[in-house]
Amino acid sequence: MLLLGSGSFWGCGYIRYLIPLNPTAATATTPPTHAGWNTIVKQYVNQQGLVNYRGLRTDSLALNAYIQDLGSHMPSKSWTDNDRLAYWINAYNAYTVQLIVRNYPVKSIKDLGGDKIFVNTPWDKHFIHLGGQAYSLNDIEHRIIRKQFKDNRIHLALVCAAMSCPRLRNEAYTGPSLTAQLDDQGRDFLNNPAKNKLTPIDKPQVSAIFSFYPKDFTKNGSKSVQEFVNRYATTKINPSATLRYLTYNWALNEQ
Repeated sequence: MLLLGSGSFWGCGYIRYLIPLNPTAATATTPPTHAGWNTIVKQYVNQQGLVNYRGLRTDSLALNAYIQDLGSHMPSKSWTDNDRLAYWINAYNAYTVQLIVRNYPVKSIKDLGGDKIFVNTPWDKHFIHLGGQAYSLNDIEHRIIRKQFKDNRIHLALVCAAMSCPRLRNEAYTGPSLTAQLDDQGRDFLNNPAKNKLTPIDKPQVSAIFSFYPKDFTKNGSKSVQEFVNRYATTKINPSATLRYLTYNWALNEQ
């Protein structure tokens, strides 16, 4: 999770995240069913999106098998945009969970650090192997998903293993269901008082995610953060409300 809204993160080590990536299979493939991930999250993720990492650690072979399946079904140009986006969201979340499982017990993903001298975060670890190349979580989020799809709802679907993240959905994303799933994530996230406090409506306290990526929320059907919030919130805030941002809780999203 590269905090692009902060100027302090624009060092030479992050210039690479401006360069798009579009890894695809050498030959046409069909989208995976994501059945493996679906089984995992139904068993180890509850309705609040909290993960039973201790239990999953004893069943890591299932997680590894799903990740191998991702490598065998790289996106093809013949896929729909929704199939490709569902693939990359599931991949990001599965690899994040794998990173935690490999290092469990851990109090926060931020405790894991990185593998570089100047770019030292867990999101910069090149531990993701797909199509013979190594990628980081930041590669998937910023060089693939944000560059290719321009859909601000992805920020409510990508889960960084922290309590302030959106809930980890306990079903896999799939191309045919993706639009409904992302809209459901929006309603769940915006109406959760632990993530967003929308009253008073002229000075709401919203998730720091909206400060991490402010420009993203002025695209894709909304002209402002306030307008995006009101797309999904039951309690509507003032269109010109002064936004305050909740402190991000990086504690592990653990049951």
